[in-house]
Amino acid sequence: MIPVTRPKEPADFDKNVRTPGTQWLKDNPGAPRPSPLWNKCSQALADHYANLCAYAAMLDPTGGTVDHYLSYKNFPGLTYEWSNYRFASGTLNSSKKTADDTVLDPYDVGPGWFEIILPSLQMRTTEAIPAAYREKAEYTLKRLKLRDGERVIRWRQSWYNMYKQKKLTLEGLREVAPLIADAVEKAAL
Repeated sequence: MIPVTRPKEPADFDKNVRTPGTQWLKDNPGAPRPSPLWNKCSQALADHYANLCAYAAMLDPTGGTVDHYLSYKNFPGLTYEWSNYRFASGTLNSSKKTADDTVLDPYDVGPGWFEIILPSLQMRTTEAIPAAYREKAEYTLKRLKLRDGERVIRWRQSWYNMYKQKKLTLEGLREVAPLIADAVEKAAL
C-alpha cells in the first residue's frame, strides 16, 4: 500500500449516482445486492488512482473495481457515497468482502509504511507505521493476502520480470508498481 489522496467528487456524481442510488435504496430495502450505479463514476476514480489498486499499489490490467470501503451489507446508506469508494483490483476487493474498517483505509496510509522484499516479492510492514495502525496494517496484509498470496505474488512477478527483461525502465516500473521500483532502487544501493 502507498499513500493515496482523497479524490474530489465528480461534478455530476450527485445527479448520476447519489440521487438515483438513494432512491434505489428506498425502493429496494434489504435487496441482496445494490444496483451498480457507481459504475458511472468508476473511470474518474481509476484516473485519480492512476489505475493503481489502492491495496496492492500496482496497475491492475483488468481495469479494477470500485471498492466500497464500508460494505453495502453493513453500511447500506454509504453505498452511493463518493467518500466510501476506493479503487481496487477485483481479486482484492473480493478478498476484503465485508471486512470494512478492520482493513487499513488506503487514505490513512503514510509514506514508507509498506515495502516489497526482493527477490521473494513479499510485502511487509515497516517501522514507519505508527503504533496505532500497526495491528490493522498486519491484519490487512493477511486478510487481502498482500504479504505472500499466490495471485498477488504472480502479479508482482509479472511487473518485475518485465523490468528485468528491459521491457520496462525503472521509471516505467514506478508507474505500474511503485513499491517494486522502490525495492529495486534499495537493492542497487
